Amino acid sequence: MRSLRAILVPAMAAGALWSVPPVPAHPGPAVRHGPTASPEILQQALPAGVTEAMVREGEKLYSGAGLCSTCHGPDGKGIPRLAEDLTDARWRYSDGSYSGIVSTIEKGVSAEQSTTGIPFPPRAGANLSDAQVKAVAAYVWTLSHHGG
Repeated sequence: MRSLRAILVPAMAAGALWSVPPVPAHPGPAVRHGPTASPEILQQALPAGVTEAMVREGEKLYSGAGLCSTCHGPDGKGIPRLAEDLTDARWRYSDGSYSGIVSTIEKGVSAEQSTTGIPFPPRAGANLSDAQVKAVAAYVWTLSHHGG
């Protein structure tokens, strides 16, 4: 666990120096992902048991204490040879359902299972509580479920 942090902390610092181009707008449903959607639409589109407040908390954790953006990038598109893209419809370690994402975050992914050979530690190695895991999973779910 300590050696993983020794890798992640410098990577986080380097990541802060990268500039990420804005995501271009595209035609489609008014519902995008995450907390930018209106509360009414967002509430209808979320999985059972997930609230807008959970998504907002998950977004904060994703970008902060959860360490998610370190490997998956600030936009969730993944960093090549480090972590998977969370914005597409392809899921490698779960079925992409909310409960599947929760399970992956809780259990992690071993280096042997990982397509990059880099392990994803349980709870991202960040000692997230059960509620925090569910919040991060709620936000991650919105990244690939663009209102549809």
